[in-house]
Amino acid sequence: MDETAFPGRLPERDRPWVMRTYAGHSSATASNALFRRNLAKGQTGLSVAFDLPTQTGYDPDHELASGEVGRVGVPVAHLGDMRALFDGIPLADTNTSMTINAPAMWLLALYGTVATEQGAELARCSGTTQNDIIKEYLSRGTYIFPPAASLRLTADVVAYTLREMPRWNPVNICSYHLQEAGATPVQEVGFALATAVAVLDAVRDSGQVPAERMGDVVQRISFFVNAGVRFVEEIAKMRAFGVLWDEITRDRYGVTEARQRRFRYGVQVNSLGLTEAQPENNIQRIVLEMLGVTMSRDARARAVQLPAWNEALGLPRPWDQQWSLRMQQVLAYESDLLEYPDIFAGSHVMTALVNEIVTGARVELDKVLELGGVVAAVETGYLKSALVGSLAERRRRMESGADVVVGVNRYTETESSPLTAAGAEAVEQVDPAVEAAATEGVRRWRADRDTAAVDAALARLRADAATTTNLMPATLECVRAGVTTGEWSGALRQVFGEYRAPTGLAGATGSGGDPGLAAVRERVAATARELGSGRLRLLVGKPGLDGHSNGAEQIAVRARDAGFEVVYQGIRLTAGQIVAAAVEEDVDLVGLSVLSGSHLAAVPAVLDGLRAAGRADLPVVVGGIIPAGDADTLRAAGVARVFTPKDFALTGIIDDLVTVIRRANDLP
Repeated sequence: MDETAFPGRLPERDRPWVMRTYAGHSSATASNALFRRNLAKGQTGLSVAFDLPTQTGYDPDHELASGEVGRVGVPVAHLGDMRALFDGIPLADTNTSMTINAPAMWLLALYGTVATEQGAELARCSGTTQNDIIKEYLSRGTYIFPPAASLRLTADVVAYTLREMPRWNPVNICSYHLQEAGATPVQEVGFALATAVAVLDAVRDSGQVPAERMGDVVQRISFFVNAGVRFVEEIAKMRAFGVLWDEITRDRYGVTEARQRRFRYGVQVNSLGLTEAQPENNIQRIVLEMLGVTMSRDARARAVQLPAWNEALGLPRPWDQQWSLRMQQVLAYESDLLEYPDIFAGSHVMTALVNEIVTGARVELDKVLELGGVVAAVETGYLKSALVGSLAERRRRMESGADVVVGVNRYTETESSPLTAAGAEAVEQVDPAVEAAATEGVRRWRADRDTAAVDAALARLRADAATTTNLMPATLECVRAGVTTGEWSGALRQVFGEYRAPTGLAGATGSGGDPGLAAVRERVAATARELGSGRLRLLVGKPGLDGHSNGAEQIAVRARDAGFEVVYQGIRLTAGQIVAAAVEEDVDLVGLSVLSGSHLAAVPAVLDGLRAAGRADLPVVVGGIIPAGDADTLRAAGVARVFTPKDFALTGIIDDLVTVIRRANDLP
């Protein structure tokens, strides 16, 4: 990074970054229409959102997929869906990013097959498979297999693309989700680079890539980062990333060409920092966050996708996505940002802040490597515990008012917003018929294919998985035979097994000096005495495939601090499993967390299960991104309380939980 660059104008404007919106919902056909509209509006790349069943390797007719099909992304169950998704979109000329991780190999095989059918040369195709499985164990929760097997799949994809798709980014190391899970800038840089080291080590040690080609591997590794509203700090963070990436790739992997060591990243600005309260404030948040990754030319993002103002309320509409695209276009084409070299070169403030983050991130990286690498740090729970602890501290600062969130913990007086006056019409609505159509569609697909070819392809996949053979050829055979997403994942589950990541709750505390906690702790103890039990017991449940567990974990930590005994088994549970745990553990309250929008399917299933088990008396509360109308529906169905992101004071929530228990047991 040249900190002495001449501060005059560039001889010609710098080229803009790739502009995307993260999009996809309902069905492949509906998403294709959305993609076409977005490209016509000037979007220069696609960013595909897949639904949770696709991300976790289930077909639409699987029990766990109930209520989740097409809700947070597009369902892709087989080659026919991928054909429909990109119908009429020339893949050879379109830079495509796919947010897919555990089944990244499968989706890339589907994508490449469709591109070939279009007549495209794979060597010309450009884009990215996210394919960072480590952060799934720490934040998003869409993992399938154990860490070592998952890294093997990533290494196989890297080796395959190096040979067949040299313009493709086979992995997108994600610090984005680490920040959402609580990471400080230092942790975000250190932990993300530890993941990158694990991926590069896995590729190097697989024997599939000659040592002299590691530079070619490094130059196709990209990063996906978060940009929060503290945009000066975010600029420094990105510059620190560049310094350390250059150092690691030079010293650890012997990459001598500076061009190959360049830190390449795309960004989605902080969606979880958007607020349900006064959502119009999200516009200025998004703009400031965009500046954090575009102002510094030497650390400028190569691709940017912005959330919409209403993502804290539900699924954005096409108009909302257009607004976010226009923000990027105004900055890139109307402002003079791209006319200058790096405007922070030589800044004493920026240099000091960069050095501070670099120093701290080195410490974090070294700590992970001393533990045996990022896989060991996942399996021991170290990384998850560190993030849960950091997020608890962040929440404590917001609750105390030390960190101001306008409209939430300060300046809460407000006029009614014309943006939300339409109620449920202010967000995209997913037709419940989508799931039935997808279920029928995948069953028709299975019925119309050559069963013998499917069986042979899956047998080859299982056999190759039991060896060290690259799994991409067997996966491509599965694609051509008509195998489904669930069948591909199921075959590998048989060989690799499934995995449940550590929850990170052990040892975490988040109460800080909260003056209200002592009174709540006394209410918890008094209620337990009146009920004749040793301690109140709370079951925190994550039904369905929603893996965003940060909120559930923070509730669990604060409830434990208040004196509850907390039962938390992690993510991805069926209604039956939650009911069984509630009965077996004899809990006093069930708290369900659903952020995927599937609450109207997932919550009634738990309520019905409790009634069938003879525990209709057991109170149930729900938290998540839940529109007001849906909250009324849930309360009418028997839910005692509904909490949404505007309910940010955790101690107050725990106090409400005690009240729910007392009322359910006829205590004053």
